[in-house]
Amino acid sequence: MNDRLPHVVLDLESRYLKAKKIECLLELNSKAELSILEVGVGSGGISYYFAKVSKGQYKVTAVDVVDSRLIFDGYDFRLVDGVALPFDGETFDVVISNHVIEHVGELDAQILHLRELGRVLKKTGIGYLAVPNRWMLFEPHYKLIFLSWLPKKLRSPYLRLAGKGQFYDCEPLQMHEIEGMFKKTNFLFKNLCVSALRLTFELEKKNSVAARFLHCVPNFLLDPLTPIIPTLIYSIKKSEI
Repeated sequence: MNDRLPHVVLDLESRYLKAKKIECLLELNSKAELSILEVGVGSGGISYYFAKVSKGQYKVTAVDVVDSRLIFDGYDFRLVDGVALPFDGETFDVVISNHVIEHVGELDAQILHLRELGRVLKKTGIGYLAVPNRWMLFEPHYKLIFLSWLPKKLRSPYLRLAGKGQFYDCEPLQMHEIEGMFKKTNFLFKNLCVSALRLTFELEKKNSVAARFLHCVPNFLLDPLTPIIPTLIYSIKKSEI
């Protein structure tokens, strides 16, 4: 059996900007303390931002299948085995799954990951989920063009031919696939791709030509491009059914 690698992003500054983007997209401006769960903590930068950098009031818990953290302060951490979460139901106000679902395994594991997010999320809570789009030009983990475009059986041979590894251990998704999973797991969802794209340039490249261009382009021109935006980003809530 081929092991799946953690693919941790070690640039903490980029993690702080990512966390700020999540905070803005979810509109987490409550003055009351919110309990946050980050699934797949990686280097720890996102959890640290919410616990120590943000002006918001957050009690942060994080989990991962390996401990690759570079920063440890301010939040609780637990090692987990697989996608099952060691928490009671309806424990958290906010759940974050940032580039995690593509690493948990095949479809059954991805569905279970979503069910666990829904189980631990409060009825009034909100979640954030981001996953690489299969139709991204450059695969972000291995930096190979068209890698995820190929049929599954050809991805690992391409990886080996390029000298990048032996086994392609990610499962990027198409927009209709992840949205179908949300429906199957009784989530209400909102596609945030265009808002996230704008916010990314505002926070990280606000003086760039691309940022100025995006500022002038209305949403109705960008919305049709959503299925091919490199990262699919959603807010999710539990269905009342």
